Amino acid sequence: MIDLRLLREDPDRVRASQRARGEDVALVDALLSADERRRSSGVRFDELRAEQKALGKLIPKAAGDEKAELLKKAEQLKADVKAADADRDAAAAETQELLLKLSNLVHPDVPVGGEEDFTTLETHGTIRDFDAEGFEPKDHLELGQILGAIDTERGAKVSGSRFYFLTGVGALLELALVNAAMAQATAAGFTPMLTPALVRPQSMAGTGFLGQAAQDVYHLEKDDLYLVGTSEVALAAYHMDEIIDADRLPLRYAGFSPCFRREAGSHGKDTRGIFRVHQFDKVEMFSYVTPEESQEEHRRLLEWEKQWLTSLELPFRVIDVASGDLGSSAARKYDCEAWIPTQGRYRELTSTSDCTEFQSRRLQIRVRDGKTVRPLATLNGTLCAVPRTIVAILENHQQADGSVRVPEVLRPYLGGREILEPVAK
Repeated sequence: MIDLRLLREDPDRVRASQRARGEDVALVDALLSADERRRSSGVRFDELRAEQKALGKLIPKAAGDEKAELLKKAEQLKADVKAADADRDAAAAETQELLLKLSNLVHPDVPVGGEEDFTTLETHGTIRDFDAEGFEPKDHLELGQILGAIDTERGAKVSGSRFYFLTGVGALLELALVNAAMAQATAAGFTPMLTPALVRPQSMAGTGFLGQAAQDVYHLEKDDLYLVGTSEVALAAYHMDEIIDADRLPLRYAGFSPCFRREAGSHGKDTRGIFRVHQFDKVEMFSYVTPEESQEEHRRLLEWEKQWLTSLELPFRVIDVASGDLGSSAARKYDCEAWIPTQGRYRELTSTSDCTEFQSRRLQIRVRDGKTVRPLATLNGTLCAVPRTIVAILENHQQADGSVRVPEVLRPYLGGREILEPVAK
């Protein structure tokens, strides 16, 4: 959540952020009004309590009609205090409810607009000319079937649409990717973490995934637990309700977990293959830093993502995501999109978001610097979303006979294998 003091001091900035996101600007004024009622009802309560205490000291000293009058007044004050307390609680609850609906403030340098209004910052690698090589590229599903690596037909039979099996070399390729990604993250100073896939409501809400993303979240009603769509949720909540000494920062974690998403808003999109699925594994980077360090840490996370995609020898671009396409927690987000030959376009493989103090305020995570205790900043960055990375590797490194060349960085994790060979039918 944002700082209420900032809202009061510069409401136009908050309105501009909401407008840039394409979200409800009227929410700002509703929140300002609720906050004013919260503060004024708090003052009213304090005044009445002070009057009640003062009256309580006079009653024992009074006698006769004066005491009777004071007792009568005390009864009225008791009712007034109770009513003021209820008003204060109601206004505080309304303020909190509205505050939780308000998205993070968009960074001023973020391009304004919708999904297609991003700014391309960089391009890397060379897109293969398959025509010049003399063959038409196969898509990842066809390659996966040739290699005996992907089985979506039985995935659908067992679990429904957008589920799949990784089989044989496909399963080995996933394990190689996870191990290689964890090795890079560990070398960069991240602490490896295996995180829970089920979290409590306060963990999910605290990271901002029960707002605009709620339609994509799986909820187990009987247990009141949520399946995470990213280990970011567990990593953010790891230090919930804690105060961290400044000399421990930055704290950097690399989490591996299964991830679950309904993909409720993607009906008809990417229905072929394993690009957009309901369950997948992912290695996620997560950082806790001081607010002053968040922008620089954001650039570091992006560099680690670029290092990873470059090591996989994939052509990709980096985009500055437009304001209307940001998640509610992100002030700014960079995506790395790999070239997918059979689609003839770049598709998102990794992303990194600077969430500033938004999540830490909701999760009550603070930093102690000397005598000062204040919210810190949290950031996240996908290192390897496995299925999409497999898609990009198969399509970009395929050969005319249906085999696939293995990037050098993965070979030590595949027993030195240089080529993924077609399986005999």
